[in-house]
Amino acid sequence: MSKRRVLTGITTTGTPHLGNYVGAIRPAIAASRDDSVESYYFLADYHALIKNKHPDEVRQSSKEIAATWLALGLDTDSATFYRQSDVPEILELTWVLSCQAAKGLMNRAHAYKAAVQLNEEAGEDPDFGITMGLFSYPVLMAADILMFRAGEIPVGRDQIQHVEMARDIAQRFNHHFGEIFVLPEAVVDDSVAVLQGLDGRKMSKSYNNTIPLFDTEKRLQKAINKIKTNLLEPGEPKDPDDSTVFQVWEAFANPEQTEEMRAKFADGIGWGDAKKELFAMINEELAPARERYNALMEDPAHIETVLQAGAARARVEAGELMVKVRDAVGISTIR
Repeated sequence: MSKRRVLTGITTTGTPHLGNYVGAIRPAIAASRDDSVESYYFLADYHALIKNKHPDEVRQSSKEIAATWLALGLDTDSATFYRQSDVPEILELTWVLSCQAAKGLMNRAHAYKAAVQLNEEAGEDPDFGITMGLFSYPVLMAADILMFRAGEIPVGRDQIQHVEMARDIAQRFNHHFGEIFVLPEAVVDDSVAVLQGLDGRKMSKSYNNTIPLFDTEKRLQKAINKIKTNLLEPGEPKDPDDSTVFQVWEAFANPEQTEEMRAKFADGIGWGDAKKELFAMINEELAPARERYNALMEDPAHIETVLQAGAARARVEAGELMVKVRDAVGISTIR
């Protein structure tokens, strides 16, 4: 039986937080241990250049994200774990796909449309400050996806369009040049939690409401203590379904622990006690990985060795595909 291929990219902007862990990293690492799946995970550092103009931050983020995935148990013997920029064939494929991608399709990309709308609302030229990187990044994303012939692309609902665009570009290429690319499918797992942040909105770096993943115990506790709650006193029943504290608890607890905490909410547990229990549960899960993470951050040479090994594996496959792509479009040995 042939294995299913699954591919996930992680943009190297910022430091991973609790929401990233629950929503993407934890389920992806669990999937990588499934013998029926071939997993590809990559650091999307070229994508980071669209948003981040600070080279030291891009470098640091790449290091932190790689260390995070390794510390949390990614098996790089079974999964292919690589840095996008170490596979130059991806950029070559991006150009070939750009020659097939319709500009009208790019015009409909959510990020581009949002940037244009902000400009228009500010009374600026619609394309003010918009780079070709922002405009055409769906083509780079399509190259990321199509290069390794992955059939399943796990995404959040806000990312479905990217997979659909990759599929559209692949279909157009295949129609003109033959069946080279696998048509990818977006996979949305609604059972994966989308964590609320300190202010009750979705946990996001852009909202500055995140809980750190691998900071010190003290800072983790401090962040949890900052979670916004209502003014109900100890002894007063509280609604678990309207509580960020409970929502985060549920993401880490087993069903039995979830029901126990639900009962405590009904009995009027104080917010201070609820947060204390939440910290203890999260810290217990993360403490061993935090220790491994700190060790990895002190050993960048090991991280680099792992990424280079992943890139070497990825380039073998990428090279084979590019031979077919070049031949299909007429760029090949004169014979």
